[in-house]
Amino acid sequence: MTHSGERSPRSSIAGWLRTQGFLLLASAIGLLALLSPLLTPLVQQDDADTTAHSGDAPVLFAIITICTLLATMLVVADDQAGVGRAKTVALLGVLVAIDATLRIVPSFLGASPIFLLIMLVGCVFGASLGFQMGTLTLLLSAIVTGGVGPWLPFQMLAAGWVGMTAGWLPSVRNERLRIGMLAVFGAFWGLAFGFVMNLWFWPFAAPSTPSEVGLYWSPGLSFGETIGRYVRFYGVTSLGFDLFRSAGNVVLMLVLGGPILRLLTRYRSRFTWQPWEDDVAAPSGTATPGR
Repeated sequence: MTHSGERSPRSSIAGWLRTQGFLLLASAIGLLALLSPLLTPLVQQDDADTTAHSGDAPVLFAIITICTLLATMLVVADDQAGVGRAKTVALLGVLVAIDATLRIVPSFLGASPIFLLIMLVGCVFGASLGFQMGTLTLLLSAIVTGGVGPWLPFQMLAAGWVGMTAGWLPSVRNERLRIGMLAVFGAFWGLAFGFVMNLWFWPFAAPSTPSEVGLYWSPGLSFGETIGRYVRFYGVTSLGFDLFRSAGNVVLMLVLGGPILRLLTRYRSRFTWQPWEDDVAAPSGTATPGR
């Protein structure tokens, strides 16, 4: 038997599965939409900005947004005490607004400050909140900057993956080691974000000169040839910019990551919020400290 305001392990597992289910559903559908053109024999290759995902982008946008918002609602609904998680969602809203505003800051050759908070929120509050931080930040920033287009759902998805995978990083007590780990993680995603994002338009783009044929996809290519062409395309078109994004993530994490990490950790401890993973791991009948 559990005390009032205390969740049983079974309800904790159910809540965790419901939230993760929505996020995994959005991720799976988004990944399928991203890769499906490569499996289609008939793809119009002309102006990628106007033809790429012109039909499925609105549907994918709706799915990702709805799944993210439902996951956010479940975070609050499954908090029987009604305080800790609600305050965490309020903090998420504030951080999303701050991070979206940072997108107005001019980027330097691909470097952007918006990934810092996404990574830190995922690291401190877990994969679920990290995913929500990423998707909602890109959604709000697109509205603020007018960057709404068929690329937006894929930007939201990729940013959500940044926050989600940050929540999978091992918990390290030593702050310097943790910041170093996050800096390496940021360097990786500085490159991986661009690598993922190019996929949204690459199958629809056509070479402008005969010498560029080896950089673009065409129906009938084998798996190995497709990978080879995409790697060459990425190296020629995006790698230079993504290196600046990667370096920017490292610098921002090393300079600002420590104070922000301590602030978020203190907030998390003050309101005794624990991810479902921690609750499930606790022995049966043991109350979470502070509840």
